[in-house]
Amino acid sequence: MNATVNTPLFPLIRHLSKFATPVFMRLPVSANMITTASMVTGLAAAWCVTLGTPGADIAAGALFVITYILDNCDGEIARLKDQCSTFGMRFDTFVDWVVHTALFAGLGIGAAARFDNELWFWMGMVAAAGGTINYILVFILDARDKAAAESEEEWAAGKTGETYRVPEGLSDWALYIFRELTRADFCFIVLVLAVFDVTWVLVPAGAIGSQVYWITQFAQGANDFHV
Repeated sequence: MNATVNTPLFPLIRHLSKFATPVFMRLPVSANMITTASMVTGLAAAWCVTLGTPGADIAAGALFVITYILDNCDGEIARLKDQCSTFGMRFDTFVDWVVHTALFAGLGIGAAARFDNELWFWMGMVAAAGGTINYILVFILDARDKAAAESEEEWAAGKTGETYRVPEGLSDWALYIFRELTRADFCFIVLVLAVFDVTWVLVPAGAIGSQVYWITQFAQGANDFHV
């Protein structure tokens, strides 16, 4: 089966993952194995940023792009190889949480070492806490949506993006860009900031942004979009 499809402009990461997916199709690997690999590269990126050096930050940015490519490929491979499962969906969500929480904690550690100020460490912890709150809310809201769905198939279709809503109006687009496009292409933000040696700006931005992100879980229609 040819895994390549016409890909819209956004998210940008799909323009890379669409070339990797056919390769994984020919290999004896499962979707969950790819998810595990994305966790390994993501945690490696998180370790690199704890070093607080320009070279380590660039390495982290490159590893994070690989993490996102793998994160896109695992879902595509699950569908193409008929390996979709509730466990795989939960595992993917778990890995997303672990990787992003570790990254922000690592950024705080690295910035604290670079600027010799513990405030950066605590801002990193606040950002990591915001991601953890969001992860918990995902479980709670998923349970609510599953109970409201007429069938598990309908609930799963919504989670995998087989059903979705197109943004309408300014507020919808603002929510869509903040929650979906920025999240889906966050790896490129990390890489660009690393190239210019300013990844430290993600620490205060994450401390604030992660709180805003979980709060938007309660915005009407926030979970109706898929990228």
